[in-house]
Amino acid sequence: MRISVLVPAYNEAAGLAASLASIHAARAAFTSRGWTTELIVCDNNSSDATPAIAAGAGARVVFEPVNQIGRARNAAAAAATGDWLVFVDADSHPTVALFADAAEAIASGRFLAGGSTVRMTGGTWLGDALVGGWNLTSRVTRWAAGAFIFVDATAFRAAGGFSPHLYATEEIDLFRRLKRLARAERRRVTILSRHPLPTSGRKMRLYSPIELAGVVLRTVLSGGRSLRRAEQCFVWYDGRR
Repeated sequence: MRISVLVPAYNEAAGLAASLASIHAARAAFTSRGWTTELIVCDNNSSDATPAIAAGAGARVVFEPVNQIGRARNAAAAAATGDWLVFVDADSHPTVALFADAAEAIASGRFLAGGSTVRMTGGTWLGDALVGGWNLTSRVTRWAAGAFIFVDATAFRAAGGFSPHLYATEEIDLFRRLKRLARAERRRVTILSRHPLPTSGRKMRLYSPIELAGVVLRTVLSGGRSLRRAEQCFVWYDGRR
């Protein structure tokens, strides 16, 4: 078994080294089973030292010129050689325990894809409340947070990968397609919950509640059309770090 760990990164110089160190340590959950791993970072047109830091940490670096996280993940996946793809966001810190749960799910043969509940680090009370609501929604709907996804590589490509038209909620769109594919193959999609993924709560500190509420309101009022415009999804693309 070969596992490809894929990290999309846009101007993540401040925290990328720590995230990649966590990933390196967590990969022991795969190597202990005798599986091989590779680490690929997609530099999503960064203007800082992101690619140099990734290369210095031993990652293979690929480049995606269009600043869009779905395209960055797809570019990393296109370069991957693994039987399974594990997507981890550049501001997240997976643990050995989380990767071990993912490895157990993969080895069982019952699952086509999965994700994990998340735990916000350094966030705010509002962020904690939103994450709690998301985790419940994720487990009920079996939609994975984009910060951590594991998926059979063949299934990912059969499903068409991440939509190049969405600047946010691209993971929900993908999991809707993966769930249909899983039903057709008599497999399942799972959301792991024993060891939530630690992920940065920086957006809760960098953006006001009014700004965040505005993004949600525009999404609702536009019927989701605003998700197809980068300027309407500025929380992910304006470069605030």
